[in-house]
Amino acid sequence: MLLMPEVLTMIILNLIFALFGLVAFVFSLRIYLNWNINATTQLQYQLEKQSFLASTIIKFIFSIKIPLFLFFIFTLDKISNVIMGAMCAAGVVDATKYGTYLIILKILNLYFFAFWLKINKEDLREKNQPYTKQKFLLFCILFLFLIAEIVLETLMFSGIKVDKIVSCCGSIYSSTANSAISSIFLLDKSALLAIFYGNYLLMPILYFFKNRYMFAVVNLVFIATSLISLILFFGTYIYELPSHHCPFCFLQSDYYFVGYPIYSLLFVGTFYGLSVGFTKQLAKNYKMSLLFNSLYVILVSLFAIIYYFTNGVLL
Repeated sequence: MLLMPEVLTMIILNLIFALFGLVAFVFSLRIYLNWNINATTQLQYQLEKQSFLASTIIKFIFSIKIPLFLFFIFTLDKISNVIMGAMCAAGVVDATKYGTYLIILKILNLYFFAFWLKINKEDLREKNQPYTKQKFLLFCILFLFLIAEIVLETLMFSGIKVDKIVSCCGSIYSSTANSAISSIFLLDKSALLAIFYGNYLLMPILYFFKNRYMFAVVNLVFIATSLISLILFFGTYIYELPSHHCPFCFLQSDYYFVGYPIYSLLFVGTFYGLSVGFTKQLAKNYKMSLLFNSLYVILVSLFAIIYYFTNGVLL
């Protein structure tokens, strides 16, 4: 599996990330330990140049990681065609014990690197660069997450056996599955939808009262409620099948790749919502979060509404 062109491409890019990331890590650690914006020494002058180089490297890594994440999902779908039992990326993820952890870590890293870029932008906006030490300390931690992701990805792809039968998404995302995900099917749909829409309606209320920290917390909860309701309820209207709950299949061409805008809207909306808790650009972050989260809610709700008016019944 490691010799598959798409997998080999990701491994090569991961090696490049590790190499450039190591350079940025060394600079970041040096900057964190020695940075003094008020100093006029030769060391401080060197650190300022290294700060610019490290920031450029980190921005380069993140700019590639976004399309690479989409390419990763595409690769999983392609691999599913050669693995017995797999019908989509879900089967490939479940083919090894590393798949689920890798997906979670990849999503977390997207948020973390995006937050780093946000802090970096805030830092450069100020004349005395007040967040320099904090942002490079943060990258030292993010570098460990990046290496962990690279290791997990290599282990997952090397552990996939083409001749081994894996579970399809229909058996993985069902109430009969013996996994943690199966527990969500015990939830009452009406209660779940009440929590989902109630969570969303809290956002404009908290925006009105300018409660930034609760706004960030509500967005964090919104990630969980959105994903659970998407699997348990809204996804069935995308597929128009009450038994199909897979969060991967609607990324395929059969469903016009609708999963990509769905997940993109959720990521952007919650990212700006979480950013309200620690950045100064409150007005922009509030508005961007409300805009993209609203578009997400409208989009997933439309599938259920259109199905109801077309068929006269809900699933």
